[in-house]
Amino acid sequence: MINTNFIHPKYFPTWILILLMRVGVFIPFRLQVFFGKIIGKLIYPFMTELRKTAYSNISNCFPDKKQPQVTLLVKQHFEAIGISLFETANAYYASDKKIEKMLIINNEQYFTEALKKEGGIILLCSHFMPLMLGSRALLIKHTIANIYRPQNNQLFDQVMVRGYVKNGAVMIKSTDTRSIMKAINNSLPIWYAPDQDLGKNNSIFAPLFGIQTATASATSRLAKNNNTRVIPYSFIRVKDGYEMSFDKPLKNYPSGDATKDASKTNQILEKQILKNPEQYLWIHRRFKTRPEGEENFYSEN
Repeated sequence: MINTNFIHPKYFPTWILILLMRVGVFIPFRLQVFFGKIIGKLIYPFMTELRKTAYSNISNCFPDKKQPQVTLLVKQHFEAIGISLFETANAYYASDKKIEKMLIINNEQYFTEALKKEGGIILLCSHFMPLMLGSRALLIKHTIANIYRPQNNQLFDQVMVRGYVKNGAVMIKSTDTRSIMKAINNSLPIWYAPDQDLGKNNSIFAPLFGIQTATASATSRLAKNNNTRVIPYSFIRVKDGYEMSFDKPLKNYPSGDATKDASKTNQILEKQILKNPEQYLWIHRRFKTRPEGEENFYSEN
């Protein structure tokens, strides 16, 4: 049941978006991509601040790219944002059958073998644009705990949580450390994307594309419990659908050296980004927290 407080006029645009999402799931994959790119091109001129953030992130991560190359990648990223509207709709409302038809799965045995053994499992993922659909796709075969940050829009947050729960997910807020630990101790796999700037108090500086980056320190702490295996997981859009990929569980992780572990996490992220850079979440101020004395990347934003 949707809260009656959401009848307020301020939520009308969200209701319209939800209606469009419910309709959008019936559009075939190739048309979703086509229309999504058009949406991305239409919003590109108006999203000035987000465009600047993406340009700053990409130009700093890829210093060898010339300005036209950076601009092209930013434009491609906005097309990916447009497509992600349909991907999010699929995550909440599409049938398992539709999602399965779009899936290519690589190295699933690393995950299924880990499930046969006692101990926690962390599926270490990153904020790519099909992220929400990647989480939903896991639920077709498995029960997963989704570690998530509540949305600022309360109506959309409720829709997101309901969309996952009805498909078998256990939803845990990223701030609820006790519940996260309980899931790990009960051998419930957690889906965890730590590649956000959480500020100095919750981060360790480690290199990402050669930039000292505030990197979540919680990943290695969580992995200390219940013989936990950390399995890198990625979900990206390809020509004919989506590619879900698992890597081997990390060896010697955690190592006991927090900086070394944070560096390892960022190396995994770099590898994933280089495969499909336009699909990564460049509009997030990933480098907002800087080491003492270093320049603010977003000073002009």
